[in-house]
Amino acid sequence: MMNDISVFYSSLATVGVIIALGFVLGKAKVVTAETNKHIVNLLLVVAWPCAIFSAFPQEFSLEAWRRFLIGLGGGVVVLGLVAIVSKLIFTKKLFKTELSHESQFAFIFNNASFLGYPLVLAMFGREALMPYCGFILVFNAALFSYGIYLFERKLSRKLFKETLLNPCLIAVVLGTVFFVYSLKLPTPVNGAIGYLGAMMTPLSLICIGYMLSRAEFSKLWQHKKLFATAALQLTLGPLIAYIALTLLNVPAEIRNILVLIQALPTATSLGLFAERYGGNPVEASELVAISTVLSIITLPVMIGLLIV
Repeated sequence: MMNDISVFYSSLATVGVIIALGFVLGKAKVVTAETNKHIVNLLLVVAWPCAIFSAFPQEFSLEAWRRFLIGLGGGVVVLGLVAIVSKLIFTKKLFKTELSHESQFAFIFNNASFLGYPLVLAMFGREALMPYCGFILVFNAALFSYGIYLFERKLSRKLFKETLLNPCLIAVVLGTVFFVYSLKLPTPVNGAIGYLGAMMTPLSLICIGYMLSRAEFSKLWQHKKLFATAALQLTLGPLIAYIALTLLNVPAEIRNILVLIQALPTATSLGLFAERYGGNPVEASELVAISTVLSIITLPVMIGLLIV
């Protein structure tokens, strides 16, 4: 794990440079809404699953397996706790509209994919991807089940099917099987998966930058409740993770990874979920933008307080 603070923040700065590039490309209309939509689909269906699959070592080791299981168990604990806290905070008494569901979603599910993967890789190295994969297994199972339930307020066979057929969930399962049994793909296929997974970091960060380029900052400051939601998500979320994982004596290196993930802005999928499953897509998208902007300030602070 990374102990050199200067290297830690240098990695964070590198990520910021690529996000800034995405911002410039968005402003210059080199990346458009249609382009971004196709990039997101490519990331979700191809690049992210390939990156997750490639994260598993080709040879089984007890230490890597232990790290994967700790990440998985930590994900269950952290996501379970933040889900409970979100229900206590974001009630319809506080939010008279259905925005309470969007706020609960925002508090629970952060940008563990587009921003989480490149940050974890840059700051902690490839060895950190095993606990990350364990966490992502829980994260995606919860995202495509409870995340959808928050909007539809009902369980269905379709919901169960969408959860099981999620490409990233499948990638974690396949990666686990290949890792446990030390199975190997043909070298050309394995190399191709590695190259496809390598797209995840630059393209996902460019998408984040593009989203920021589309935000109407002059209007965002008017939404006080959205700012309150984002501020709680960016500060209380990582604090809950830190306290819970410390009490459970989770190794500091893995605790740092999971705390970092909880300190990230809310998931960009919030707007898509709100539009598809009957929420308020406009305010949901504004909440994503506000959370992402605020994280520029809160992320280094949370890292300094809880990780470094």
